Amino acid sequence: MRIGLLTEGGYPYATGESRLWCDRLVRGLAQHEFDIYALSRSARQENGGRLPLPPQVRGVRTASPWAPASDRRGRPRRYGRRERRRFTTHVTQLAAAVCGTDAGLADEAFAEGLYGLAELGREHGGLHAALRSETTVRALESACRAPGARRSLHGATVPDYLVFADRLERALRPLSLDWYGAEDGLGAVDLCHAASGGPAALPGLLAKRFFGVPLLVTEYGVHLRAHYLAAADAPLSAPVRALLAAFHGCLATEVYRQAAVITPGNTHARRWQERCGADRAKVRTVYPGLEAEQFAAVGDGDDGGDPHTLVWVGRIEPAKDLVGLLHAFAEVRKAEPHARLRLLSVPRHEPGTATYLAHCQALAAQLFPDEAADAHAVGDNPVSFEEVGGPYAPGLADAYAAGAVVVLSSVVEGFPVGLVEAMLCGRATVSTDVGAVVEVIGGTGLVVPPRNPRALADACLALLRDPERRSRLGAAARARALELFTVEQNLAAFRDIYLQLISHAPVRRPAECVGADGRPLPFAHPAEAYLPGHWTRRDDGCRVSRGAAGGAASGTGPSGRGTTPLWAEQRGDADPGAVSGAVLGTVPGVGAGSGVGAVAGKGHGDA
Repeated sequence: MRIGLLTEGGYPYATGESRLWCDRLVRGLAQHEFDIYALSRSARQENGGRLPLPPQVRGVRTASPWAPASDRRGRPRRYGRRERRRFTTHVTQLAAAVCGTDAGLADEAFAEGLYGLAELGREHGGLHAALRSETTVRALESACRAPGARRSLHGATVPDYLVFADRLERALRPLSLDWYGAEDGLGAVDLCHAASGGPAALPGLLAKRFFGVPLLVTEYGVHLRAHYLAAADAPLSAPVRALLAAFHGCLATEVYRQAAVITPGNTHARRWQERCGADRAKVRTVYPGLEAEQFAAVGDGDDGGDPHTLVWVGRIEPAKDLVGLLHAFAEVRKAEPHARLRLLSVPRHEPGTATYLAHCQALAAQLFPDEAADAHAVGDNPVSFEEVGGPYAPGLADAYAAGAVVVLSSVVEGFPVGLVEAMLCGRATVSTDVGAVVEVIGGTGLVVPPRNPRALADACLALLRDPERRSRLGAAARARALELFTVEQNLAAFRDIYLQLISHAPVRRPAECVGADGRPLPFAHPAEAYLPGHWTRRDDGCRVSRGAAGGAASGTGPSGRGTTPLWAEQRGDADPGAVSGAVLGTVPGVGAGSGVGAVAGKGHGDA
């Protein structure tokens, strides 16, 4: 099977949230071929290089939405009168969908506008320039001032329209790419697998529209939710935020509507998708898979760690609420003077990280004035800030092994990967009730409300004071993680989904094998065409067997009966008996030269 893997800001580059699971998917399903179509995040990411790719990856195509747009196909940038009229119609439909409040009409108008623009860009190019033109600005202005427009858009001004038109063009950049060839693009794949429900899925929508390729959408972090969270800190006006939120909402709805199967990574993500219109019959939860082997030594043969130490592992950012955790630990320290807290962070150089880390270190020094919290050393300090994975830093498994209880204090969380890692290490956990935490824990740890340092402290004290309970919870957590959250279960789930999708949408065949109504002709491809072996494609589009089945396909195999190649039977140019004899003579259990060819071709046999 040939899979078109659609990614955004991740695989195959060395950074990005989707990097790990996509790499495990591609390597784990080695029986399939993968074409990777990647939307990169930045020039820095591209310059960082790609991961080493396995041989089943046929090729990688990369687009850069962050870069200035250009029409690489050399088509005219200026539209004629007819093209301008088409563009105006479709961009007006898109603007009306984004600005309107009627969800039913908005979904229909968005789909018509989106696919209309895609067809225009495919035929004439120049879409990126048109989306930044005055026509787009006028369409947005009319839609924002029309009756029934969203209230938040009534105060929009021309600068707001210009900013949104720029963001819109970048989001719709996949419509102008040269990825949609029938022979060397997405038209040649058997299935599109999108790693996000946002712009990364746009090529999959067009592949389904133009070629009927089924679309599978996997979201471990819902793109629409991520957009909402990122928009809160973006320096944009209220009307622009409203327009972007409406656009991404319409896009998510259309992606979920067109997808054949949707695989959220947890029930929390599933609720978001269903709220955006995903059909429950299409949704199947597939948990992310983690490599359990790297935690086996800690989970199976560990003594439980330092019984007085709490461990936190993750990225330093405000959403992790380390401030609340430090206040909670201050209460723990009062009740248990020997308690310690180790904060082990994953190195991450992003804006705001250093500032937040310095703020947390200053707070720790303030809360424990007589025991200054050094930035690196552990020693006798009750709180230590360390990094994971450095040349002199502990590894990930060693980080979890350092303490008896692992704490998660987040106020915003999707799928808590760090929590699963702690479970694989057999550690008892204390977590805040956010995201998919309760679903992941499943009764094998303590869960408290977020932003409640007192409750967090009480739960930590309860486990620090009860080693038997810690042991029971840790063993149950490891058993649950090994059952639900391993790479093996993840790969098995996607292997089944791929086969299910292809069974409902078979591999597409040449036009001569399709009837006038667009449906495959019965028996257009006899079963003999699917003998195991290496396959190639003739100039006329039909497949010919080589290698193990090469002799049978060419009529020169062990049966020695036929002289006409297998593809001739499909075209009606050969004696079916001779061809069938040539093929069946190599089928296991029938026996080469057993006379089957004579039976099939001459009406008698010598078997």
